[in-house]
Amino acid sequence: MEAFEKNIRRVDPYVPGEQPRQKAVKLNTNENPYPPAPGVAKALREMDPADLRLYPDPACTGLVEALADFHHVGKDQVFTGVGSDEVLALCFLTFFNSGKPILFPDITYSFYKVWAQLYRIPFETPALDADFRIVKEDYYKENGGVIFPNPNAPTAIYEGLDFVEDILCHNRDVIVIVDEAYIDYAGPSAVELIGSYDNLLVTQTFSKARSLAGMRIGYAIGSPKLIRCLHDVKYSFNSYTLNRAALACGEASVRDRAYFEETIAKIRRTRSRAMERLAGLGFSFTESSANFIFASHPDCDAKEMFRALREAGIYVRYWDSDRIRDYIRITVGTDEEMEKLFAFLEEYMAKGDKRTC
Repeated sequence: MEAFEKNIRRVDPYVPGEQPRQKAVKLNTNENPYPPAPGVAKALREMDPADLRLYPDPACTGLVEALADFHHVGKDQVFTGVGSDEVLALCFLTFFNSGKPILFPDITYSFYKVWAQLYRIPFETPALDADFRIVKEDYYKENGGVIFPNPNAPTAIYEGLDFVEDILCHNRDVIVIVDEAYIDYAGPSAVELIGSYDNLLVTQTFSKARSLAGMRIGYAIGSPKLIRCLHDVKYSFNSYTLNRAALACGEASVRDRAYFEETIAKIRRTRSRAMERLAGLGFSFTESSANFIFASHPDCDAKEMFRALREAGIYVRYWDSDRIRDYIRITVGTDEEMEKLFAFLEEYMAKGDKRTC
């Protein structure tokens, strides 16, 4: 090893879902299968390319105002960034500095562990119970902060606001972050609790329900004090996070509430039908409150099924990890995409290959 290598920061990186270049049934990264709101296309058409010579608004004023109106909070309670990943990374950097271990579930969004290692934040990972649910009592002990997704990923399980509030009540002296990437497919948001808990921060994204994964827009909502702290770190890191196209498209998306609700309703209906079809094929799964289904089959090897699906041009997600290696995660696509999935699975099951089923 060269002498300089001793001072290089090393971390096991997050592994993103595969982005196939060829035409495929893409059910592996939880994107919305429908196009963005019509106003997004209009915003792109009306953009003046000459404006690209100018920096974007560092305060993201129009988008922040739209989000504040949508969530009925103050403009000083909204923070925006390049996807919820950047927002969360800045949250780790800003709020988890006590030297005490932060807490997040053992089966959850794997980027949490990466950020903790990157910023050298100690952490502990309380185990989900046998039904893949968070055990709230595990978060009562002394810690340096708490973060968990609701619904959780990849399990798709949502916990109600009473559950979230119980964790908050037992953690008044640290920051509690609720990562709500999939909340629009679930139930009430923890944003409703912001007024009662000044140590609560809620993050959301435009990548799932708003069909703007390619634009990379995320945000956080919290007390004005927490948002000011995030801005201080942001402006010390990168003043111009969101580009002009992202700002225009994000604002147009938020303003079209009717289209947003219509798309969510379609995906929920498809999700219900998909769970019925999976149950009919003998799959078991958690009760999904997200736009994906976490499924296992007692007679099929999940890894082999994942490979067979991929060879057929149908992409789902698989992790060869403890406790979840018997599961695949299936994004809810359009009805047409789901029919292709089920046509393959029916044929796959019928073959009765003893290595796989």
